[in-house]
Amino acid sequence: MRSYATNSYSGPFGQGGWRAMPPAVKWLLIVNVGIYLVELFARQIMIGRFGLIPAAVIQNLELWRLVTYMFLHGGVFHILINMFILWMFGVAIEQAWGTKRFLFYYFMTGIAGGVFSTIFQPSSMVPTIGASGAIYGLLVAYAVMFPNQIMYLYFLIPMKVKYAVILFVALEFFGSMGSTPDGIGHLAHLGGAVVGFIYLKLDWRLRAWGRKLSPLRYIGGLRYRSKSRKLEKNQRQAEDVMKRVDEILDKINQVGIENLGEEERRFLENASELLAKKRK
Repeated sequence: MRSYATNSYSGPFGQGGWRAMPPAVKWLLIVNVGIYLVELFARQIMIGRFGLIPAAVIQNLELWRLVTYMFLHGGVFHILINMFILWMFGVAIEQAWGTKRFLFYYFMTGIAGGVFSTIFQPSSMVPTIGASGAIYGLLVAYAVMFPNQIMYLYFLIPMKVKYAVILFVALEFFGSMGSTPDGIGHLAHLGGAVVGFIYLKLDWRLRAWGRKLSPLRYIGGLRYRSKSRKLEKNQRQAEDVMKRVDEILDKINQVGIENLGEEERRFLENASELLAKKRK
């Protein structure tokens, strides 16, 4: 699968270059390439001990394989295409989400790919390697976030990301149905894509529900309503004070201030203080 899409990061030689690349994408690139260089000298040992072998996961509980298989690759083209997609789509996603959420999502979808392969091929001794489960998770996330962004399949065919990703997932689905092994981890790809999509949909809904059901929001609402009621009460009382002041001033105009009663005089003296309190 070859593709190209534009994003807000212009590449290793533009807009800050390598140093401006988000940390998670940068270190994933470094670690994957570094481990691949080690593979060149100890390939069989690395795959045998750290590749995803479903039978070993189930029978021997070698659960680390669900993580370590993501950092192994079958050849130069395999790692180049995975790292290219990680860079091309991962940068925009990490910039939007932040490093912690990006890393959680990356490893979640990668592990989900391993779990899919293990569940549907529990007795298989054939190792699965590669970051493609997580890479398909990133493709799905990018399609959900930027569905109308244009990407170029094989650097030639323009297509909206949402349609391209649907095409990729459909191809993986039909590939997983084949009876003849083709050396591609279709189930890992599907697992990453499916779990990534479910996570994104559930996460957004849960966040929305959480905001609605948040105790802080409820408490804030109570405080707001309480304050509103207090302001309305103070306003009514201030209006009553002003009405009484107007009545006393009218009396002064009619009979003179010397004819005011003691209570009326005290009320006038305290009126400004009362009004100040009611306006707080």
